[in-house]
Amino acid sequence: MGRMGRKNKREKKDGAALSWGTKNKNEGYDVVVKENSAFEMYYKAQKIVPDDQWESFMYHLKEPLPASFRISGHRNQGKAILKIMEGEYFKALTEEQAKPECLTWYPENLAWQLSLTRKDIRKSEANVKLHNFLVSETEAGNISRQETVSMIPPLVLDVQPHHKVLDMCAAPGSKTSQLVEMLHCDEGKAPEGLVIANDSNNKRCYLLTHQLKRLPSPNLIITNHDASLMPNFHIPTPGGGKDVLKFDRILCDVPCSGDGTLRKNLDVWMKWNSANGSSLHGLQYRIARRGAEMLSVGGKMVYSTCSLNPMENEAVIHRLLVEAKGSLELEEVSGKLPGLKYVPGLSHWVVMSRVLTAYATPEEVPEAMKHILRGSLFPPKPEDADKFHLERCLRILPHQQNTGGFFVSALKKVAPLPWEAQERKPIVAATNSTAVVSTEVESTKDNAPRSPARKRQKIRGFKEDPYLFFGEDEELWPPIKEFYGLSDTMDPKLLLTRCKEGKKKNIYYTSPMVRDLTRTNEDRLTIINTGIKMFARSENKGTDCGYRIAQEGALAMMEFMKKRRVVITRDDMTMLLLNDDMNTPPEIHSFSSGAAKQLHEIDTGSTLMECYEDGLHIVVVAWKGKTSVRAYVAKCDRIHYLRLCGADLSKFEVNKFAEKERSAQNDLEEKDENQGQEDVSIDEGHKVPVDMDNVEKEIPVDIDNAENQAPVNMDVVVKEDAVAE
Repeated sequence: MGRMGRKNKREKKDGAALSWGTKNKNEGYDVVVKENSAFEMYYKAQKIVPDDQWESFMYHLKEPLPASFRISGHRNQGKAILKIMEGEYFKALTEEQAKPECLTWYPENLAWQLSLTRKDIRKSEANVKLHNFLVSETEAGNISRQETVSMIPPLVLDVQPHHKVLDMCAAPGSKTSQLVEMLHCDEGKAPEGLVIANDSNNKRCYLLTHQLKRLPSPNLIITNHDASLMPNFHIPTPGGGKDVLKFDRILCDVPCSGDGTLRKNLDVWMKWNSANGSSLHGLQYRIARRGAEMLSVGGKMVYSTCSLNPMENEAVIHRLLVEAKGSLELEEVSGKLPGLKYVPGLSHWVVMSRVLTAYATPEEVPEAMKHILRGSLFPPKPEDADKFHLERCLRILPHQQNTGGFFVSALKKVAPLPWEAQERKPIVAATNSTAVVSTEVESTKDNAPRSPARKRQKIRGFKEDPYLFFGEDEELWPPIKEFYGLSDTMDPKLLLTRCKEGKKKNIYYTSPMVRDLTRTNEDRLTIINTGIKMFARSENKGTDCGYRIAQEGALAMMEFMKKRRVVITRDDMTMLLLNDDMNTPPEIHSFSSGAAKQLHEIDTGSTLMECYEDGLHIVVVAWKGKTSVRAYVAKCDRIHYLRLCGADLSKFEVNKFAEKERSAQNDLEEKDENQGQEDVSIDEGHKVPVDMDNVEKEIPVDIDNAENQAPVNMDVVVKEDAVAE
C-alpha cells in the first residue's frame, strides 16, 4: 500500500483525526484545531477531573505551555545565579502577565515558571537579555530549561550521595541531571554512590551523553539497553567472585502516549484515540516489573508518565501490586512536595475500546478483542480496592497550576518478589560483533512462583571503543603526577583511556564503583559513556608534561592537586576571561602583584586559576606561557564566570532583532546606491530612474528565529521532557 493509501486508511479508521487547518500557499498552515471529541468523552468517563473544573481543564489544555526552568543545585554558584537572575533579568519583565513564579515545592527556590511561553521569550525584543541568559547558562549546565512537572519524579525518589541509582528510560536527560545533582549534594565530599542512565534508543543515548556532559560527574554510566529486558549488573566480591547489583533507587519514567503534553505537542490533538494507552500498557508493565526485580529490598522505585490515561498509570501499578503479593507497597509522597496541587490516584476507571465502547469486566470483552483489552487493564474489585492504596498515586492536571499533565507514584520494596530467586547465574555468549545476554533463574523451592522466561537480548548499536583503565605500571602516570603534584590519595587505577594503540588523546576519571562496574560488565553490556575528561593531550612545546588539565575535570582535580594552583582576584579573573583573543593573551605583568608573583614561580604549562571572593569559588583552567596566560574554557563557561564576577557582557550578547534591523538598513542603503548608479540620462537636467520595484532582491532570513512547525510524529511513543531548544 502506498503512502496515500495508508494515509486515507488511517483517517477513515481514526474518527478522531482532525485537520491541521487550511493551508495558505505563502504562509504555511493555520493554527491547529485544538479539539477532539473522543478525548473529551473518554476522560469525562474516567472522572479524573471534577465536574466543576472541566471547563478550566479544557481551557488550559488549549493554551500554550509556560516556560519553566531550574537552577542546578549542586554547584556552589547556584545561589549567586539565583540572585543575579532575580535582580537583573526578572526586573526587566515589567508586564504583570510576565511575572515569574517560584515553584514553592522545589527546594531552595531553585525552580521557576514564567507566564511567558518559550516562543514569547524567543520572539520578543523586550526579552532578549532573558533569552540570552537562559541559553548561555543552559549550555554551561547551570540552568535546565525543563518542564515543571518533569521536575517532580527525582524529588519523590529522594536520592542520597551513597545511593546506587538506575534511570531506566533516561533520554533526553533532564530528570537524570537532577539525579546527578542530588547525588552530589554534599559539595565537600565525593559521593559513594552512582547513577546509571539507560535508554533503549542508541541515538538518544548519544544525545543523553551530550546533555549530561554539562554536569560532569565521575559517578555516572550511560548504557544502551531495552529497559524491559535490562541485563543484571555484576559487581566484584572480595573473594574474587561476582554478585548481582541491586539498586537503592530506580526511576521508571516509561514511554507513553503523551496526552499530558497536549499543550506543546499539538499533533496529539489530531492523533489521540482511546487505544493509545491500552496498546502501551504491556510495555510499560514489563519495564516496571524489570525495575522492581532490580530494586533492593528497602529501596524505592518511582513510576511516572506524561499521560493522563489510567490504562498507562493506575492499571500498570495495580497489576504490579497484584503479582508482587505484598512485596511492593505504594508510598505516600505528597508530603515531599509541599504546595503542589494534584488529584489522588483512581481506584476505579473505565476500560474502553477504540470506538469508546465501555466494558465493566474482562468477561464482557468480545473474544476478538481480548488480545487488546486484556484483563490486566481493569480496575480492582470494589471490595479489594482499599488494600492497594492507589489513591497514594499523584495525577497533576494542567489547570491546577498552569502546567502539563503528569502521573507519578512511588513503590517501596519491602520483601523479595515472589518469583525472585536467591541465586542468578549469568549466561554470556559473545562474538566479535555482537553479544547475547540472558539470565538463568534458579528457585530454591520447586513450588516457588517463577518469572516468565526472559528473552535473550541482542545488543545492538555502534561498537564502542574499549575502556582501558590504568594499571600499576602505566607509563603515562609518573610525569603527570609529578608535574601537577598529585597526592598519593589519587588512585591511578581510576583513570582510563579509550585508545588501545597510539597516542592517548584524553584521560578520563571515574569513581571506584564506576570503575568496578565498567571493568566487570564491559563485555556483557553496551556502555556508551563513563568518566569525566580530566586530561587532554597537548602538543605545546616548552613544557615537561604532555597533558593539560581539562576544564571538565578541574573541580575533581582540586582534591588531589598540590602544584600549579594560582589564586587570583576578581579583577584578575575578569581580565583573563574577557580577553578571548588567543593571539593576544593577557601579559603576566598585567595581573595583580600577588597573582603575577605566583605565575612567575611556575613553569610553562597547564594551571588552575582560582578566585575566592564574596563566597564564590571560581576555578578556570589556563595555559601559563613564558610571558602571558590564556584561559582554556568554552565560550558558555567564559560568559558564566564573567557573569558571576559582575563583568560587562555586552561583547557576548546577541540581539537578533537589532541585527535584523541593521541588515535591513544595509539592504536599503545598497538599494539606494544601486538605484543611483542605474539612473539613465534622457537629456541635460532630466533623468528617468530604473523601476526598482521589478527588481527581485534577497532578504536575509533569520534562521534562529524560524519556527519549526513540523508536526510531532505521535506514531512513536513520547516522553514528556522533550529536548530543550
